[in-house]
Amino acid sequence: MLERHELESFLAVAEELHFGHAAERLRVSTARVSQTIRKLERRVGVALFHRTSRRVELSPAGRALYDELRPAWDRIVAAVDRAIDAGRGFTGTLRVCFTGAAGGQLLVRATEAFRRRHPECEVHIREAQLGELMPWLRGGDVDLALATFPVHEPGIVTGPVLVSEARFLAVPVGHPFARRRAVSVEDLARVTMLQLPDTLPQSLRADRTPHTTPAGLPIPAGRSAATFHEILTLIGAGLGAFPVGANARRYYARPDVAYVRLHDAPPLQWGLLWRADGATARVRAFAEAAQTLASGDR
Repeated sequence: MLERHELESFLAVAEELHFGHAAERLRVSTARVSQTIRKLERRVGVALFHRTSRRVELSPAGRALYDELRPAWDRIVAAVDRAIDAGRGFTGTLRVCFTGAAGGQLLVRATEAFRRRHPECEVHIREAQLGELMPWLRGGDVDLALATFPVHEPGIVTGPVLVSEARFLAVPVGHPFARRRAVSVEDLARVTMLQLPDTLPQSLRADRTPHTTPAGLPIPAGRSAATFHEILTLIGAGLGAFPVGANARRYYARPDVAYVRLHDAPPLQWGLLWRADGATARVRAFAEAAQTLASGDR
């Protein structure tokens, strides 16, 4: 019978594909994770990972084990959490985070709606920078995160869309696009696109900063930035452009940045994220309160 720390170590390495990152997620040493995986491989009698000096990959046996183990482990953890919640109700602390000023206001209103339903539960709100969002969520620093979609990640649940807003392109105020009323997504091939940090999901980065236009024209890739303020600073310095939501015009008005409507781009969507193994009654109730609030707004 496998022990809990063996299962958690295997899942962490399988999802991070990096022993050091898995160790940070589990809050243990890298040596301990490596030792646990070697012991697990001896017990099952087959290599679960292919390791080189540059990368870690799941072996075919490891992939098969992960595909069967992940959903089963999620169900076990969720069942235990539900039992705990049933015993203590909603008493405790819920930790939530947001990115961006508009996200903060939405999360505050959702928190107020949740507290009216469950005053016995304390809610702590934190702001996460772009590069911190997923590490905080996966590492258990927060229970819920308000972020933009799409997010397709193993072990991460995406709630319903709470807010949709038009997309704009943030460009230097001296750029030719700044004099237009609107631009097309095909015009993105004519700007250098600043990049999101690689800690964010690939699905989200592909949506916000695609490599090509819908017609297949390449979009030049620029520098990566760790925070939204850093992105705006780089834009103001003439180093690139970046797609944003309509709220940026209100919350991030700057003399060196202009916002131009992307008239044929799909709306930018916001919603809540949480870990599948952390779907407690408190988390589900907060998501329901946020959805009710958003439905009332609409």
